[in-house]
Amino acid sequence: MSKRICPWWLGYVLASPLRRLMQDPGAIVEPYVQQGMTVLEPGPGMGFFTLELARRVGPNGRVVAIDVQPRMVAGLNRRLKKAGLLERVDARIAPADSLGLADLRGEVDFTLAMAVVHEMPSPSWFFGQAADAMKPGSTLLLVEPSGHVKEAEFQDELQAAVAVGFTPTDRPVIRRIHAAVLKKMAA
Repeated sequence: MSKRICPWWLGYVLASPLRRLMQDPGAIVEPYVQQGMTVLEPGPGMGFFTLELARRVGPNGRVVAIDVQPRMVAGLNRRLKKAGLLERVDARIAPADSLGLADLRGEVDFTLAMAVVHEMPSPSWFFGQAADAMKPGSTLLLVEPSGHVKEAEFQDELQAAVAVGFTPTDRPVIRRIHAAVLKKMAA
């Protein structure tokens, strides 16, 4: 399914509280996530952002976190249980040929694509499936680490998003990151 997948054991490092010194999940998702929303998070790892998303959607919202690695999902579920947030998150293992989002068609309010599109088979493959799951007018935050993804590759990702109906609306500044806010246009 992927070109280059982050190894499962690195999930422990990526979920470390020390990461907050560089990236504050609350500050990053706060403008986009509200109580009661349905949020999609592909490639959640062990939940550095997932826990914050689950807190923000509240008891009436839900987060759908999809990963290809069972060990990542198991680690995520352990962290969610410990935080008392397990019931707000649908943690799934993606099938080999898709993200497995058919049941979400037109339901997602916000998608967080945090350092994951470069791991997908292609940006078009990812954005097409994400667009199908999202409501018209909903938001996708595309974030890629500048150390892994060069500006030209990020621009290719943006073009793939535009080709399936997303419109870039902002380029938030996040240290050592390429980022873009994308709106899904009406069909």
